[in-house]
Amino acid sequence: MDIEVLGGFSVRLGGVEVAPTAPKPRQVLALLALNANRTVSSRTLIEELWGAQPPRSARTTLQTYILQLREHINAALTAGGGPHGGRTGKDVLATQPGGYRLEAGEGLRDHSEFERRSTAGYRAMDAEDYATAAQTLRDALALWRGPALADVNTGTHLRVETRRLEESRLCALDQRIEADLCLGRHRELLPELMVLVERHTMHESLHSQLMLALYRSGRGGEALHVYQRLRGTLVRNLGMEPSAPLRRLQTSILKASSSTQDALLEVRTAPAAVG
Repeated sequence: MDIEVLGGFSVRLGGVEVAPTAPKPRQVLALLALNANRTVSSRTLIEELWGAQPPRSARTTLQTYILQLREHINAALTAGGGPHGGRTGKDVLATQPGGYRLEAGEGLRDHSEFERRSTAGYRAMDAEDYATAAQTLRDALALWRGPALADVNTGTHLRVETRRLEESRLCALDQRIEADLCLGRHRELLPELMVLVERHTMHESLHSQLMLALYRSGRGGEALHVYQRLRGTLVRNLGMEPSAPLRRLQTSILKASSSTQDALLEVRTAPAAVG
């Protein structure tokens, strides 16, 4: 079974799509797919669909959605001319004590592959193998086709899952940019970073990376302007000053006209992590 959640939602069995278009059954399948091969309780599925105050018919309606999903799975299993190993929809979407489990078996799961590739990229960063880190993290990010579960209605549990996935994506992006900065690719990074800071107006690490890229490109004044704009946003929205690492970067750029070059600004030296 192939499962894709890093963008539009898709579940394919033997190459046949089984994700329904009906919103609530699709929502149920999405939560089961993100927890493939693990039991998801009926209570969790009901909370996902109806929140803290489900209707009295919630459990019966959930069972109806499960039956509909099994019909889609049965159609996929028989599409190739017969059942796969004698399995039925009830085998693939199995009833468990207190809930249900999607028996996904082998196949591509884009979120698991993203985690595998990004972890390899982080290890390369730790080893200061910046070229490998940049390429591996780039490959991981290439798995994304849009926002996580872009075409699925999300309740409490799926919102948590999508936030987790999006945060993982942003962490991988941050480290991929860090690796590129360590390789001296500051000029190539400028267009991307300028878009990112407009999208993430209070993300200090991205602003720090943009400041560094601007400074290394001979645009120190613009780098300081980025700092002042971020500071204004943080003070106005959160009532707080930029973090100490970001303030140190600003100070380094301000003093860069002196005869002693600050190591913080040199190529192949990653800036201190900004929280």
